[in-house]
Amino acid sequence: MKNVDDLIESAAELAERGLSKGEIADELNVSRETASWLVERSGRAEPPAEPEQRGKPADIHVDWSAIGRDSARLSYVSRAMADLLRKQGEEIDLTVGIEKAGAPLATMVGRELDTDLCSYAPRKHQWEEGDMENLGGSFSRNFAQIRDRECYVIDDTITSGTTMKETIQAIREQGGEPVACVVLVDKQGLEEIEGVPVYSLVQVIPVGSDE
Repeated sequence: MKNVDDLIESAAELAERGLSKGEIADELNVSRETASWLVERSGRAEPPAEPEQRGKPADIHVDWSAIGRDSARLSYVSRAMADLLRKQGEEIDLTVGIEKAGAPLATMVGRELDTDLCSYAPRKHQWEEGDMENLGGSFSRNFAQIRDRECYVIDDTITSGTTMKETIQAIREQGGEPVACVVLVDKQGLEEIEGVPVYSLVQVIPVGSDE
């Protein structure tokens, strides 16, 4: 199990490779705020403070590399994700994967459901600092296009729901209509985003809050 110091080291290695903070957030399955904090901590010269003194964002790190590095395991998990979508019927013929980690999952899910494959790169991959609203995501031309179709949306993790919301909006701007979203892990315990049902294999639901 990785501790905070392991994550700080991983963030430093990814930053040295030239990844943006948004891409680092994607690689480590943490929020943008957590990724920014990890990168900043990795540049400290003095020994890190005790965890309770660090002021780190509240977040949960999800490491699903045991699944991702093995094609058979990835296939098994993708079948379970596809099974969550079967209740939507057999008329949906397009699966949209959110890059980077959602793309291989979407490939497997699309194969299981016999759909075309679309790939979306969210704007967080460009994010370093400042207002992300000034950035834009994009659909890859190397894959199928939306073309006013209904579709499924696939990603690995929902951290805040921002990226999934962005993807849904981008699909609708292209004339398409997301029918359902599915992820490996949902950190928010969401039932829907932008009116689209959200399914997950694992829900991490915060407890003990004031809400």
